[in-house]
Amino acid sequence: MASDSPRSMIRIEVAFAAPDRQVLLGLWVPQGTTVAEGIELSAIRDEFPALDIDLTRVGIFSHKVPLDQILMEGDRIEIYRPLRVDPMEVRRQRALKG
Repeated sequence: MASDSPRSMIRIEVAFAAPDRQVLLGLWVPQGTTVAEGIELSAIRDEFPALDIDLTRVGIFSHKVPLDQILMEGDRIEIYRPLRVDPMEVRRQRALKG
């Protein structure tokens, strides 16, 4: 986003789900905006002040993406929370119970 020339805007969404609430923020950003910039422009931290965003855990429509990926019209950035329980361990425990 270093250019000073006017660019067209695209519509994106930024989504985050806490255990007790979820938020989907829609916003317009300049064409050429990256995933990291989209997250910052969304002001998602205003909705979740204690949110510690692990920028390695983000995706677009369930596909993990790098922070420098350029956003496209209609993209939904998803901020993922760390898992509280390892899914493999849950399966192991279920298997032991029969």
